[in-house]
This record gives sequence, C-alpha cells and structure tokens, in this order.
Amino acid sequence: MNSIQGFWPRVGRKFKSRFPVFYEKLPALVELTRLKKPIGIYLLLWPTISALWIAARGVPDLFLLIIFVLGTAIMRSAGCCVNDFADYRIDGMVQRTEQRPLVRGKLSRKDALLCFLFLSSIGFLLALLTNQRTILLSFGAIALVVTYPFMKRFTNLPQLVLGISYSWGVLMAFTAQTNEIPQVAYLLFIANCLWTIAYDTQYAMVDREFDIQIGVKSTAILFGDADKLMIGVLQFLFVMAMWLAGQQLEMTNWYYFSLLLASLLLIYQQFLIRDRLPGPCFRAFLNNNWVGTIIFVGVLINYL
Repeated sequence: MNSIQGFWPRVGRKFKSRFPVFYEKLPALVELTRLKKPIGIYLLLWPTISALWIAARGVPDLFLLIIFVLGTAIMRSAGCCVNDFADYRIDGMVQRTEQRPLVRGKLSRKDALLCFLFLSSIGFLLALLTNQRTILLSFGAIALVVTYPFMKRFTNLPQLVLGISYSWGVLMAFTAQTNEIPQVAYLLFIANCLWTIAYDTQYAMVDREFDIQIGVKSTAILFGDADKLMIGVLQFLFVMAMWLAGQQLEMTNWYYFSLLLASLLLIYQQFLIRDRLPGPCFRAFLNNNWVGTIIFVGVLINYL
C-alpha cells in the first residue's frame, strides 16, 4: 500500500524534472481549457450523443460513443484556447474574464495557440478512427472552432456561428454511425442551432454593457429591448423542431414527456432573465445543461 501511495508523487517529481516549464504552466493550461468549468462540454455533448443514439436506433457503437465523448471534451477545450487567443485584449476589459490566464500573463498567446493545435490534432486523430464522410466533416468542425471567436468583431450574429459549430457534431454522429445524413438529422441540426443561439444570447446578456463599451457585437446587443422575446421565440422554435423530429422518428411518449419537462425549464429561464441582471442571466444559461440532459434521457428511455 505504501509503495502505491508513493508512486504518483514519484511520477510527479520525475515529470517536473524533465518538463519544468510545462509543469509550471499546467495549472494555467487547465484554466485556459476551462476543464474546471465543463458547462460548455455538457452543452456540446448532450445533443451530439442524443443524435448518436437516434442514428443507432438506441444501440450506438461503443467505440463511436467513446470517440464522440472524448472528441466533444477535447474540441470544446481547443475552442477555449483559440477563443482566449483571439480575445486576449478584450478579456482584460470585461469583469467576468479579466482574470483569465492570458490576461494575467500566466500564459502567452503562443502557449494558447500551441495548446489549440495540440488538442485539435488529437480531435482529428479521433475522427480518423471513423469513416471518410465523418473525416471530411471534421475539417468543417475545426474551421468553425477557429472562426467563431473572431465573428464578434464583424457581425452581430456570432451566436449563429456558435450554433452551427455546436450542432456540427449532430451531423458527424449520423455519418459516423450510418455513413449518411438523413432528413431528420438536418432537422435536429436546425433545432440545436436555435437552442444554442437562445442560450448563448443569455450568456451574452451577462457582458452586454461591457461589450457595448468596447465595441464587441452579439445577438444580445442586436436584439436590444426585444432580447427576452427573441430568446422565447428561439426556444419555442427549438421545442417545435424537436417535436417534429420526434414525429418523423415515431418516438414514444417518453420522448415527448422529456420535451415537456425541458419546456418548463425554458419557461423558468424566462423568469430568471426577466430583469436582465447578469447573475440570473448566467444562471439561466447554466440551466440549459438540464434541458439537454432531460432530452437525452427521453431519447434513451424511448429506445429502452
């Protein structure tokens, strides 16, 4: 037992002696990739594995499931790296992000870029374990990850780009499992885009006053006083698209019950954002994890 307990400290000391610079930067790299704040992983994961379950009619290939779970975590972390690379000046002007590692000088932009290249390479290697169509789609996924952080400088619709990015895994799940993209996959893709735009607008409401001052664009700014209404419309369209998908897939009542529960959570989010206060808006954003969880459970039980 003592030998086992002493194993990891010895490994740590050996790693530190061989890679001292990397060892010193490791805590900041974990912070950079937001591994301690996995909400982004969850929001990307639930629709992706739901699509995988649907594509496989309830019996997904275990190897593919592992690939997509790992790929989701890796590519979201890679996206955080390129996001901080792009926003290293902006982040210092926003209260919520002023303590990020690039702003504090714990990491350089080169560190962030190298981390992105490393993680995206691993993600691409995982894609190589699938099939040709999925590999081709993976190039689009990487392009979207790189493009999104810069969109807030040029368009009031960066959330649309994020929506496409966060929905790309839905298409990849179908091609990986079935080697095709059926009509219902596009419907699930559109539904997830609508949902993503809605919850990322909630997220953008947290920083809206800072973004206006520094000239950063977002749907929260674009929608203005109609922000709550537009979020509600997007959420309604999301639920309707998921309902239509259920009709095409001939889902059981369990699936529709999960949509009902998810709809109640979306109504609760409207209550949270009613005064547009940053704290409640952020809680509304976080609440979307449960929306995705409930719908996935509905898909899971449907096939059981």
